[in-house]
Amino acid sequence: MISLAAFEEIIDGSGVAPRIEVILPVGVRPRQLSVRTLLAGMCLTQADGRPAHLTRVHQALTALPEGDQRRLGVIADWKHGPHQLTCRQTERTFGLAAAALSKDEPDGLPSGPLQRICDDLLEASIPEEFKDASASLAVDWTDLESFSRPPSARGGPCAGPEASWGHRKNNLLRSEDELFYGYYLSAAILMPEEHGPAVPELARRATISSCHHDPVRALVPVLTAMPAAGTGLGDVLADSGYAHRDAGAWALPLRQAGAQLVQDLHPHDRGPKGTHHGAIIANGNLYCPATPRPLLELGPLARTATPDQAADHDRNTAELAILRTASSAGSPPTTLTATTACSARPPWARSAAPSARHR
Repeated sequence: MISLAAFEEIIDGSGVAPRIEVILPVGVRPRQLSVRTLLAGMCLTQADGRPAHLTRVHQALTALPEGDQRRLGVIADWKHGPHQLTCRQTERTFGLAAAALSKDEPDGLPSGPLQRICDDLLEASIPEEFKDASASLAVDWTDLESFSRPPSARGGPCAGPEASWGHRKNNLLRSEDELFYGYYLSAAILMPEEHGPAVPELARRATISSCHHDPVRALVPVLTAMPAAGTGLGDVLADSGYAHRDAGAWALPLRQAGAQLVQDLHPHDRGPKGTHHGAIIANGNLYCPATPRPLLELGPLARTATPDQAADHDRNTAELAILRTASSAGSPPTTLTATTACSARPPWARSAAPSARHR
């Protein structure tokens, strides 16, 4: 189990506790529970594998040795003697912090200040000797069920109003997805660079979003904000779920932030099912665009063909030869653009309606 001292070092190194205290309302009587102590209790609860309940946070704090309780303000001297923190006081400080960091109109995504606080806490948890050891990240998302039950009626009230229905893999023999009620949790994990030193696989960034939001689009602004915070982006490893979307949602903003994408292509973007935008280079491999059906059905030229028909046949044969050559070659064809973010369409794309189904 991680020690209290380690959590206090992370909280102090992030500098988030004073920032939260400043935006909390000031009451007539000072609060016994500080934000710093609240964060320490939340960390202790999670490190001990307890459910993320405020009652568990209170139990973790009141179970500390008496010396730590007095130092953290869990036990305070009141007029009539020592007073130990109550559940009501824990709920009060948490409620004030949650209200100060939430949006005026909740939309299923964290507010900017809340996301920056989470970013700073995770960055402070990276040991100093590993902060600059690697700039590579592995990203993925997973389902996170809500503690709340779904509303009994559509649009009705429930304990988790920002949660929503989402899909997750059931890991069974059948391919159907399961429904769950909750959120998508996205995380970016520190990874060793190619030919670089070994580094621990620590969470460097994370975000949570309602299932109404695309988890990939929710993670992008978190990653692209890293260079401005002093943490550069290197290789970003992702599976095909991140590749199969428009370039402006994932590839372009990350490349503009300095990242190099290393990811699997979605089955819809491989071989004859390829994108209509042009040839794709991914992980050093060339994937050709979807071959239009007229070229796939190209047969021998009829003996009675006119000169115009012969010219069209020669042109289509040349295009098909280029695609076949590019499929087995190590470099892109000269007539196509090799980029995942290309908007130029090959000459046949305007008339190749069948290939549009594989966008």
